[in-house]
Amino acid sequence: MSLVNLDFAEELKEYSGDTALECFNCGTCAAICPLVNDNFPRRMIRYIQVGAREKILENSDELWRCLHCGLCTHTCPREADPGEIILGLKRFVLANWRKS
Repeated sequence: MSLVNLDFAEELKEYSGDTALECFNCGTCAAICPLVNDNFPRRMIRYIQVGAREKILENSDELWRCLHCGLCTHTCPREADPGEIILGLKRFVLANWRKS
């Protein structure tokens, strides 16, 4: 069990993907994604919101399935830009993979 770390969303702004807190987890992005199943990118965004840094690093292989087609971004009712968030997470994982 991990503690909620609200600072993690702020840390990710360094890598882009600074709109994660705009998401209210409606699931539109997960429903429209043609390549990835199992609540992606919704789950990754939720991990950001609760500060589950370790979960992102443990499940980072999912990030590389995203081809940035833009469907999630175009359908997001909150304009949270899930595609940009995933791109920021990829940058975060690359910067931290040796540390994990």
